[in-house]
Amino acid sequence: MTLFRAVETIGRKRDGLELSPAEIQALVDGYVAGTVPDYQMAAFAMAVLLKGMTSLEVATLLEAMQRSGDIVTWPGLPWPTADKHSTGGVGDKISIPLAPAVAACGVAVPMISGRGLGHTGGTLDKLESIPGPGRDGTGGGFDVRLSLDDFHKVVADTGLGLIGQTERLVPADRKLYALRDVTATVESIPLIVASILSKKLAEGVASLVLDVKVGSGAFMKTRERAMELASAMVGAGQAAGRNVTAFLTAMDRPLGTHIGNALEIVESIHLLHGKGPADSRALVLRFGGEMLRLSGVVQTLAEGEVRIARSLDDGSALAKFREMLVAQGGDPRVADDPDLMPKAPVVVPLHAWDGGFLTKVDALGVGLAAVHMGAGRNTSADVIDVRVGFVLEKNAGDAVATGDVILWVHAADEAQAQRALAELRQVIAIGPQPPTDLLPLFMDVVER
Repeated sequence: MTLFRAVETIGRKRDGLELSPAEIQALVDGYVAGTVPDYQMAAFAMAVLLKGMTSLEVATLLEAMQRSGDIVTWPGLPWPTADKHSTGGVGDKISIPLAPAVAACGVAVPMISGRGLGHTGGTLDKLESIPGPGRDGTGGGFDVRLSLDDFHKVVADTGLGLIGQTERLVPADRKLYALRDVTATVESIPLIVASILSKKLAEGVASLVLDVKVGSGAFMKTRERAMELASAMVGAGQAAGRNVTAFLTAMDRPLGTHIGNALEIVESIHLLHGKGPADSRALVLRFGGEMLRLSGVVQTLAEGEVRIARSLDDGSALAKFREMLVAQGGDPRVADDPDLMPKAPVVVPLHAWDGGFLTKVDALGVGLAAVHMGAGRNTSADVIDVRVGFVLEKNAGDAVATGDVILWVHAADEAQAQRALAELRQVIAIGPQPPTDLLPLFMDVVER
């Protein structure tokens, strides 16, 4: 039996050579077991960033990471299963209204989500802002820390569940992602594909819709890089036997109207009442419709969008949301009264300083301003203030008159509000003509 030496594998990848499946498997196994230390895995990640991986290497890495822990299965579940993943952005709360809308249409949504880091928000942080008795009745609010056994029960009972990654689920990714974040290797497309899909495949869904954001507030700044990532993820997911579609969508300006954890739950509730901003609703319809199509519930995307719209408008999606709140410890009254959500004590307006058109509402700049208020994290140890954020009255492309309210700042105190106003004035622009460079909401689709 040949003795595995990580340094030789790292050197081969550094030199641009294709690694064998056995080498990749041994590297992942050793990393999870602790025999391959962080510094060697960091060197491997940098080699992959610089030299890339073949499709076979990516498939092998994905499989090795997926099988580094538990694999969730859904025996006896009476519905097909589907999920959605977004690469992240500012104001992106789509998973929260989407999951109950899809579940209301007869497709189970067992969703394992992530936390925010940097300027991008996290679904788990938003859900944890929902008050309630907790699953144990001690007042802990919405609980995303379910065991896999409890996750199975919640999904079987309600048709959906939104939780965080457990200790037993894809431990290789949990370790490697934290390492990539501090070694400037997050941008590697092979490692992104392996990270995202290892979690999604391990949760056992048959179909997956991917939302690959493009623009200043996105991980992928250009359409070309986003298309490269989308194509790689669709190819790898389908090679693993899943139905996968990826959409490229705009993130050059914030999505929707509400930015910040509790505030984004408020917008989600508006959407579940058949209201809410047009761009957020359009994404819910598109992704939900495609999840229904991939699951075989409808024949066409257009038919799927009609079904999802009906679930939002007739109250069935809202009813599923209430069921999820009860099952995971949230207060079900929140579904009908978003005023029960935590509120910031200080709310101040940002007024337009000139007339014309908003030529820029930079997603990255707005997201960073929210982080500086405490709505997001600079490091994984940072504590989030779920109350703070922004509510937009206007967005890029809208006409404004001098003195109009562009947005409202929800802050912890007056000093924080004034700092945010000053920061926002630097990332919002007003000009005499409408902007001509805004990205279309839907930019492209990858399906095979």
